[in-house]
Amino acid sequence: MDDGADRPVRVPSDVCPPWVLREYAVLADGERGAVVDPEGRIVWLCAPRWHSDAVFSSLIGGCGYFGVEPEDRWHVWGGYYEDGTLIRVSRWLTADSVIECRDALAMPASVDRLVLLRRMRVERGEARLRVGLDPRPGFGAGRVRGPRLEGGVWTADAGGLRLRLLGAHRAAWNPGRGLRGEVRLRKGEQHDVVLELSEKGGVEELDPEELWTRTEEAWRRAVPDCSGLAAPRDARHAYAVLRGLTSSSGGMVAAATTSLPERANTGRSYDYRFAWLRDQSYAGLAVAAHGPHELLDDAVRFTAERVLADGDGLHPAYAVDGGPVPDERGLPLRGYPGGNDRIGNRAARQFQLDAFGEALQLFAAAAHHDRLSSDAEQAVAVAVDAVERNWQRPDSGLWELEERWWTQSRLSAVCGLRRIAEVLPGRAAKRCAALAEAVFAETRRRCLRPDGRWRRAADDDGPEAALLMPLARGCPSADDPSNPVTRRYIEEQLAEDGYLYRFAHPGLPLGEAEGAFLFCGFTMALASDHLGDRTGALRWFERTRAACGPSGLFAEEYDVRQRQLRGNLPQAFVHALLLECAVRLNDASTLPR
Repeated sequence: MDDGADRPVRVPSDVCPPWVLREYAVLADGERGAVVDPEGRIVWLCAPRWHSDAVFSSLIGGCGYFGVEPEDRWHVWGGYYEDGTLIRVSRWLTADSVIECRDALAMPASVDRLVLLRRMRVERGEARLRVGLDPRPGFGAGRVRGPRLEGGVWTADAGGLRLRLLGAHRAAWNPGRGLRGEVRLRKGEQHDVVLELSEKGGVEELDPEELWTRTEEAWRRAVPDCSGLAAPRDARHAYAVLRGLTSSSGGMVAAATTSLPERANTGRSYDYRFAWLRDQSYAGLAVAAHGPHELLDDAVRFTAERVLADGDGLHPAYAVDGGPVPDERGLPLRGYPGGNDRIGNRAARQFQLDAFGEALQLFAAAAHHDRLSSDAEQAVAVAVDAVERNWQRPDSGLWELEERWWTQSRLSAVCGLRRIAEVLPGRAAKRCAALAEAVFAETRRRCLRPDGRWRRAADDDGPEAALLMPLARGCPSADDPSNPVTRRYIEEQLAEDGYLYRFAHPGLPLGEAEGAFLFCGFTMALASDHLGDRTGALRWFERTRAACGPSGLFAEEYDVRQRQLRGNLPQAFVHALLLECAVRLNDASTLPR
């Protein structure tokens, strides 16, 4: 068959038009993620791993998608995640039928093989569904080669990956537009379509029943009971998101996507398909607050490996396999509206002192659960040495800005040193405690104003929501008079309509400069609770957790005026902070702080 490999044809833009970000859902199995639009089209998928080139890149103006959608265009859509999973059910209502399509990336996952499950079912009436598959490797630049149908299974080469597709034997492969077919179902009938992309070529039988059973069981094992927490369903969903973003290596990507703009047409579009050690620590600390679950061990393992490998040269971010993050480069794509398509992330070359402080807090939390591995014990010593040698250096801080003497970075290091001192023996504990006090004293001298409020940086008196994180972790101690002064100032200067922004942009109103930062809202909830304001903490928690789309996923920013998500999704550290808030803010007042 002529596969059209030498005749690149772009899919017309009306095949997969963009939606506002709140309308998308995400499937993930730890090794990669897929973005699903409300009409049942998978418009984003990198294969075989998070940082690989995209096979479906319609989300950011490329080509390639995998669609299952009603033939009847007169319909409305909805959907939901099955509780405690990233199994997504799309639901469509037509004039005379109700149709569901159940989607998942199969688990347990393999780093070199992905399996995408799609099960269509008619709940009422009769339905005709369109099935379309158009893989475009290399962010839309490539085409599949040699598609052929054998034994009811389509096979093809997809840019070095071997493709197999089960359940579309009646469909036809068009050289310019990929596979097209139709499925007709009556009430109670169901139909499975299974897509496999593998580096080695598929050898296992594509048995939908077995694949679904194994996937359901994997999710049951992966996500713990959260019924005793505040907002238990949201807590379980947050845990499922964190699990879905965490590779078998232990590395957790910051988000599943790249190039979704934080602010339209400003160049603020980034690649988040990598593991930030700070975010990894936040997730590990959230899980540790709940209990010694598997994701805590993953976070400790990945973080310890990176600290031992790089020491003082620790990078803020890595690929999930521990490799380096590539330099930024652009893609020749149209882009998501308002975005600039790019892959790679230059922030991975920065020095960020607080990464060491957050890692030490993570290791201390693991030690409290008796889950500190021998590698992590060695990493503690390396991290302490690195802080001792580097804490006076300017760094790029939590927000990855220009190098300055950021207050939050030093206070995070102090918090990490104090927490690890609590679990270390004798001389090592004394050394960490002494270093913590030396860093704190100099930071206090340079960054605490005479009126008792912490500066944003040694040379900047402005408000800074990042200061809430060390405050929530106990640095300064809960009875320090600077805490209420600093918290009140941040709230007065950076809060609007119950949402919190990062910092002030000179000459611009808060909502004009950027969206509210959901991470900051949850951090304010934790800080308020730590200072004894449970009512305020619950108010911040409830307001911030409302800033999600119908899928319950959070991006990094929230446009308060338009009630829209901004930036890549799902944002791991936002879900991590939601989970920790759910633990801290339940009715069990005896929880450790």
